Amino acid sequence: MGADDVAKAISDLPEDIKVVRNGTWGMTYLEPLIEVETDKGRVAYGPVTVQDIESLHQADFLKGGRHVLCQGLTQEIEYLKNQERLTFERCGLIDPLSIDDYLENDGFLGLQRALKLSEKEIIDDVMTSGLRGRGGAAFPTGIKWNTVYEAQSDQKYICCNADEGDSGTFSDRILMESDPFCLIEGMIIAGLAVGATKGYIYLRSEYPLCKVVLNDAIKIAEEHNYLGFDILGSGSDFFLEVRIGAGSYVCGEETAMLESLEGKRGMVRAKPPLPAHVGLFGKPTVINNVLTLASIPIIMSKGGDYYKDFGIGRSRGTIAFQLTGNVKCGGLVEKAFGITLGEMINEFGQGTYSGKNVKAVQVGGPLGAYIPPQEFDLSLDYEAFSEADAVLGHGGIVVFDETADMKEQAKFAFDFCVIESCGKCTPCRIGSTRGSELIDKGNFELMRELCDLMDSSSLCAMGGMTPIPVKSALKHWENDFKD
Repeated sequence: MGADDVAKAISDLPEDIKVVRNGTWGMTYLEPLIEVETDKGRVAYGPVTVQDIESLHQADFLKGGRHVLCQGLTQEIEYLKNQERLTFERCGLIDPLSIDDYLENDGFLGLQRALKLSEKEIIDDVMTSGLRGRGGAAFPTGIKWNTVYEAQSDQKYICCNADEGDSGTFSDRILMESDPFCLIEGMIIAGLAVGATKGYIYLRSEYPLCKVVLNDAIKIAEEHNYLGFDILGSGSDFFLEVRIGAGSYVCGEETAMLESLEGKRGMVRAKPPLPAHVGLFGKPTVINNVLTLASIPIIMSKGGDYYKDFGIGRSRGTIAFQLTGNVKCGGLVEKAFGITLGEMINEFGQGTYSGKNVKAVQVGGPLGAYIPPQEFDLSLDYEAFSEADAVLGHGGIVVFDETADMKEQAKFAFDFCVIESCGKCTPCRIGSTRGSELIDKGNFELMRELCDLMDSSSLCAMGGMTPIPVKSALKHWENDFKD
């Protein structure tokens, strides 16, 4: 978005200025965003281009002066003010690679408490929190950790799945670029809980800045004895590496990720055995995504009951929703489970960017259901979405206006599966190809039968979930298919 050029232009001003490259608050519709420290707090200006710097300087923006791009105090911007920032509380606030900034803002408090607890006490606190996998599967984190803890082995691993491949999702990227020590702290605590001494971050190749930030953060953590041998004099060891994927969407699935980590072709493994018993290199392995592990520090520092106090039903805590597509105010919104889809789109997103009516919203990535406006009272929690034959997934929300062709969107689901299938099972590999052909031919009855077969027979969620967007599009926008 030109933030590098904007930062350089500010640095070149004839003033005594300290420019800090902080991460993003997630208000992407205002970026590049400049914040100026004043006696009253940070004053925000955005979105800023290099051409705006001269007029900002004339308006005395370095002292919080008025300007058409002035958004007022950062913390008072409604988009940010109305969130519940737990996992993302430091994103945008700190210099991502300043360990002093991290420590000054409650960093490593969770680790310090965890070092005083037994493995079982750490796991019990995670269970109390109600934390479930934020990667999409929503499996209870405490149960997964306990399974690995009880497994007997000379070596165990912690694997962070940072292969954030769903369209419309970017929360993992924001966390890793804006608060990398949070992820590192969560992985160290996971290692302490299950008896693992080695961790890997499996990062998608399309995130080159994340690679730089994470490797720098790991080096800094090692220098300050938060990683390596005898962490903080505790007698516990933990080592961490970043490994880069090769562009496979299906490696977001945990067993395909393990195959890739081992240097093999990224193809799904049959289960059982579960990775918790036979995982990386045949050893018991905890596999969580970025936001699951990044939620651990605040759970450990403030207790499982504190985290559990947010949310609704069995969906506890907060989740990072990502608003994108044809939406006026796109960005990241961290909220407790229970807000409705309509509130998210209208109050945070402010409707469509085009100004036209919303026609459909896809939630949960390219294999998520398309939801029509008449169902926008749907609560954003795991159980409500399951009952509606939809998936909350990784929290991606993609908005489409009334010009969208839902037949084309349904065909896209099949075409996407054709390209991204690992090819190991026939229903996914061949079914996706036949599905795309059937849409072109207009044979929708046979297509429904094919969807049922893919749903029940595919080896993993890649083929099993492809029918979800197809069937939802056909259900709610039948007229688009008649043409």
